[in-house]
Amino acid sequence: MNTDTALSLKKWAVVGATSNTNKFGCKVYRKLKNCGYEVYAVNPGLEEVLGDKCYPNLAALPTTVEIVNFVVPEAAALQVLQDMKTLGIKIAWFQPGADSKAVLALAKELEIEIIQNCVLVAL
Repeated sequence: MNTDTALSLKKWAVVGATSNTNKFGCKVYRKLKNCGYEVYAVNPGLEEVLGDKCYPNLAALPTTVEIVNFVVPEAAALQVLQDMKTLGIKIAWFQPGADSKAVLALAKELEIEIIQNCVLVAL
Protein backbone atom coordinates (compact mmCIF):
# COMPACT_ATOMS: atom_id res chain seq x y z
CA MET A 1 0.00 0.00 0.00
CA ASN A 2 1.30 3.43 -0.81
CA THR A 3 1.27 6.47 1.44
CA ASP A 4 -1.54 8.28 -0.40
CA THR A 5 -3.85 5.27 -0.21
CA ALA A 6 -3.13 4.89 3.49
CA LEU A 7 -3.83 8.58 4.11
CA SER A 8 -7.24 8.16 2.46
CA LEU A 9 -8.26 5.87 5.34
CA LYS A 10 -10.01 7.86 8.06
CA LYS A 11 -10.05 5.64 11.20
CA TRP A 12 -6.64 5.58 12.91
CA ALA A 13 -5.13 4.53 16.21
CA VAL A 14 -1.89 6.07 17.46
CA VAL A 15 -0.07 3.60 19.66
CA GLY A 16 2.21 5.56 21.94
CA ALA A 17 0.03 8.67 21.95
CA THR A 18 0.84 11.14 24.71
CA SER A 19 -0.02 14.68 25.81
CA ASN A 20 3.69 15.54 26.13
CA THR A 21 4.00 18.11 23.33
CA ASN A 22 7.74 17.41 22.96
CA LYS A 23 7.11 13.79 21.93
CA PHE A 24 6.15 12.46 18.51
CA GLY A 25 3.28 10.50 20.06
CA CYS A 26 1.63 13.86 20.75
CA LYS A 27 2.62 15.52 17.47
CA VAL A 28 1.31 12.63 15.37
CA TYR A 29 -1.95 12.31 17.32
CA ARG A 30 -2.62 16.06 17.17
CA LYS A 31 -1.77 16.31 13.44
CA LEU A 32 -4.12 13.46 12.49
CA LYS A 33 -6.88 14.92 14.64
CA ASN A 34 -6.39 18.43 13.22
CA CYS A 35 -6.50 17.02 9.67
CA GLY A 36 -9.96 15.56 10.27
CA TYR A 37 -9.13 11.93 10.95
CA GLU A 38 -11.11 9.82 13.43
CA VAL A 39 -8.14 9.04 15.66
CA TYR A 40 -7.87 7.09 18.89
CA ALA A 41 -5.08 7.36 21.45
CA VAL A 42 -3.62 4.08 22.68
CA ASN A 43 -1.30 4.08 25.68
CA PRO A 44 -1.82 1.79 28.68
CA GLY A 45 -0.20 4.34 31.01
CA LEU A 46 -2.59 7.23 30.34
CA GLU A 47 -6.27 8.01 30.93
CA GLU A 48 -6.45 10.77 28.32
CA VAL A 49 -4.45 12.47 25.59
CA LEU A 50 -5.08 16.12 24.73
CA GLY A 51 -8.45 15.91 26.48
CA ASP A 52 -9.54 12.73 24.65
CA LYS A 53 -10.03 9.31 26.22
CA CYS A 54 -6.94 7.14 25.93
CA TYR A 55 -7.31 3.38 25.57
CA PRO A 56 -5.00 0.72 27.05
CA ASN A 57 -4.88 -1.38 23.85
CA LEU A 58 -6.50 -1.83 20.45
CA ALA A 59 -9.10 -4.29 21.77
CA ALA A 60 -10.46 -1.59 24.11
CA LEU A 61 -11.26 0.83 21.27
CA PRO A 62 -14.97 1.55 20.68
CA THR A 63 -14.54 0.72 16.97
CA THR A 64 -12.15 -1.18 14.73
CA VAL A 65 -9.65 1.18 13.13
CA GLU A 66 -8.35 0.85 9.59
CA ILE A 67 -4.73 1.72 10.29
CA VAL A 68 -2.42 1.78 13.31
CA ASN A 69 0.35 4.34 13.62
CA PHE A 70 3.30 3.17 15.74
CA VAL A 71 5.28 5.54 17.96
CA VAL A 72 6.52 2.93 20.46
CA PRO A 73 9.62 0.85 21.20
CA GLU A 74 10.09 -2.62 19.75
CA ALA A 75 8.71 -4.65 22.67
CA ALA A 76 5.42 -2.74 22.67
CA ALA A 77 5.18 -2.82 18.86
CA LEU A 78 5.55 -6.61 18.77
CA GLN A 79 2.55 -7.03 21.08
CA VAL A 80 0.45 -4.50 19.17
CA LEU A 81 1.12 -6.37 15.91
CA GLN A 82 -0.23 -9.55 17.50
CA ASP A 83 -3.30 -7.61 18.64
CA MET A 84 -3.76 -6.24 15.10
CA LYS A 85 -3.75 -9.75 13.67
CA THR A 86 -6.33 -10.90 16.24
CA LEU A 87 -8.57 -7.91 15.48
CA GLY A 88 -8.19 -8.13 11.70
CA ILE A 89 -6.47 -4.74 11.32
CA LYS A 90 -4.28 -5.03 8.25
CA ILE A 91 -2.22 -1.83 7.94
CA ALA A 92 0.63 -0.64 10.16
CA TRP A 93 2.24 2.78 9.72
CA PHE A 94 5.65 2.96 11.38
CA GLN A 95 7.11 6.30 12.34
CA PRO A 96 10.89 6.50 11.90
CA GLY A 97 12.52 4.62 14.77
CA ALA A 98 9.52 2.37 15.41
CA ASP A 99 10.41 0.11 12.50
CA SER A 100 13.04 -2.26 13.87
CA LYS A 101 14.00 -5.38 11.92
CA ALA A 102 12.13 -7.61 14.39
CA VAL A 103 8.98 -5.50 14.15
CA LEU A 104 9.02 -5.45 10.35
CA ALA A 105 9.69 -9.19 10.21
CA LEU A 106 6.74 -9.95 12.49
CA ALA A 107 4.44 -7.64 10.51
CA LYS A 108 5.36 -9.48 7.31
CA GLU A 109 4.89 -12.84 9.00
CA LEU A 110 1.41 -11.78 10.18
CA GLU A 111 0.58 -10.48 6.67
CA ILE A 112 0.13 -6.91 7.88
CA GLU A 113 0.81 -4.22 5.29
CA ILE A 114 3.70 -1.93 6.21
CA ILE A 115 4.18 1.77 5.66
CA GLN A 116 7.45 3.32 6.77
CA ASN A 117 7.17 7.09 6.65
CA CYS A 118 6.71 10.06 8.93
CA VAL A 119 3.01 10.88 8.93
CA LEU A 120 3.88 14.46 9.87
CA VAL A 121 5.80 14.82 6.61
CA ALA A 122 3.25 12.85 4.57
CA LEU A 123 0.42 15.14 5.68
